[in-house]
Amino acid sequence: MMLAPSPSTSQTVSRSVLLACGALLGFVAVGCKHGDSSEKPGDKAAAAAPAEIKIGQTMPYSGPASAYGTIGKVEAAYFQKVNKEGGVNGHSINLVSVDDGYNPAKAIEQVRKLVEQDQVSFIFQSLGTPSNVAIQPYLNTNKVPQLFVATGATRWNDPEHFPWTIGFNPSYELEGSTYGRYIATHQPGAKIAVLYQNDDYGKDLLKGLKAGLGDQAKSVIAEATYEVSDPTVDSQVATLKASGADTFVNVTTPKFAAQAIRKAYDIGWKPKQYLSSVSGSVGSVLTPAGLEKAVGINTVGYFKDPTDKQWDDDPAMKEWRAFMKESLPELSTSDQNNTYGYIAAQTMIQVLKQCGDDLSRANVMKQAASLKGFAPPLLLPGIALDTGPNDFSLFERLLLVRFNGTTFVPVADAAVVSK
Repeated sequence: MMLAPSPSTSQTVSRSVLLACGALLGFVAVGCKHGDSSEKPGDKAAAAAPAEIKIGQTMPYSGPASAYGTIGKVEAAYFQKVNKEGGVNGHSINLVSVDDGYNPAKAIEQVRKLVEQDQVSFIFQSLGTPSNVAIQPYLNTNKVPQLFVATGATRWNDPEHFPWTIGFNPSYELEGSTYGRYIATHQPGAKIAVLYQNDDYGKDLLKGLKAGLGDQAKSVIAEATYEVSDPTVDSQVATLKASGADTFVNVTTPKFAAQAIRKAYDIGWKPKQYLSSVSGSVGSVLTPAGLEKAVGINTVGYFKDPTDKQWDDDPAMKEWRAFMKESLPELSTSDQNNTYGYIAAQTMIQVLKQCGDDLSRANVMKQAASLKGFAPPLLLPGIALDTGPNDFSLFERLLLVRFNGTTFVPVADAAVVSK
C-alpha cells in the first residue's frame, strides 16, 4: 500500500524508520561530519563523527509515478536490516524518506527542509528526472552529495559541472542505443513510432535510439510526447498507430506504460514493441496492462528478474525473497522495482563501508565515485558497478530481454551492449 499523500507523510516515514532501529535510542540524531570549512546548510550537525548516519530522500509516494514509491520502502527496510545487524562501521542509519508527489516544486521544498532542518548528510536515490533536475543546482551549490539518482538521464554523469551528483540507473542514451542497434540489424526498413515523456528522460532515450539506428535514423516516422500531468496517453497511441508504424518505442513511466500497452492492443495495433526499462516491471506495469497484451515486448535488463524461474534457486534471490517476506510481506515479489531498491541500498552500504570513520560529505562523494567491480549478487552475471572521478556512470553493459507472457528472457540474437 502506498503512503497516503498527506501533510504528515514525511513524519510518518522518518518515524517508522527511526522506531525500527532500536540502536538509535539514547543517541542524538545528527548528520554526518560534513568536512567543509565554509558553513553550508546542515553544518551545525557537523561537530563530531555521528552515532547515526542521517540520509535524506524524496520519493513519489503519491502522484502520477506513485508505482515507484515501493522503492523507497524497500530501501528503508534494508537499512533497518543493516541496523539490526550492527550498522555500518558501528554507525546506524536513519533514512528520512519524504513524498514529493513527482512534483519538482515540491521536491525543492522537501530537499531544502531535509538539508536545512532535518540536517541530513546527503540525498540518496531521489526518484524522477524532473525532480532531480530541480534539486541538482541547490545540492551542488551547497556541496551536498546527490547520490545514486534514481533515473538514467545523461546529466547525472557530468563531474565537471555537477561534481556532487552521481546517478544510478543505466544511461537512457545507452538504453536507447541498445534498441536502435538491434532494430537497425534485425528490422531493416522498420517504421518506428516513439511515445516519450517530455523531459530529459524521454529526450535522452530518443537521442540514444536515433544514434543507435545510425544511418537508419529516418526510420523514426512519428513522435508523440506526454506530460506527467496528463490523465492518459490514449490519444497519443491512436495517433502513432495512424502513422503506419510497425515498431513502437514506449518511453514512459509505469502508469502511462500500462495505458499505452493496453491501448495499442485494444485498438488492434500490433507493432514490435520496445519498453523503457524503468517500466519493465511484470508486477507494476505488465500485469495491470494485461499479460497477454504484453507478449513480445522488449526492454533491457541488468539485474535478475524475480519472475524468472531460472533464479528460483539462486542464493541471492532466496535471500531477497526471505527479506521481503520478513520485512515487507505486503509488497509484491513480482515487482522488479523491489529488486532494484534492494540493489541500490546495497550499493549505498558499500559506499559507507568504504568511508570508514570519515563520513564527511567530501569523502562520501569520493567513495561513491570510487566503486571498482562492485557486484551486488542480484545483478546479472558479468555485470558490475564501476565509477571513477571522471566517469560517474555505474553501468557498462546492458542485455536485451523479451517478455514471453510470464517473464523476461534474454533475446538470443542480441549482443550485450556496452557504453
